[in-house]
Amino acid sequence: MPHVFPVTVYYEDTDFTGVVYHANYLKFFERAREELLGVERLAAMYKETGWGFVVYRVELRFKEPAVHGDRLEIRTSATAASDYRLAFDQQVWRPGGTAAAVTGIVEMVTVDKVGKLVVVPPDVLAWVRSGGA
Repeated sequence: MPHVFPVTVYYEDTDFTGVVYHANYLKFFERAREELLGVERLAAMYKETGWGFVVYRVELRFKEPAVHGDRLEIRTSATAASDYRLAFDQQVWRPGGTAAAVTGIVEMVTVDKVGKLVVVPPDVLAWVRSGGA
């Protein structure tokens, strides 16, 4: 079952045509991933080890625009693509909708303070592989 993160579309999220500016979906997705993984867990991981997650690859598909005032749900599922990479299937839904308005795959890797690739922390990898329970 995917993690659900609610988003309200504010005026600042839109472009001159009144629809959500495409790059802002990446912000919505980022917030949803951070909530899924746990803000405290991510902050503690960086403080204790100097490790953090960075985007490796993003793929987005826009099927239906969202506009100012929309209430949306960002639905996120995580999988371990390898010991070094997590893949997040993320979708933008209107509550009660029959199809996703925007879909995306965001792949993340773990790096240290100087940007060197490191293995995803074992507790995070185990948590994702167990379904995030």
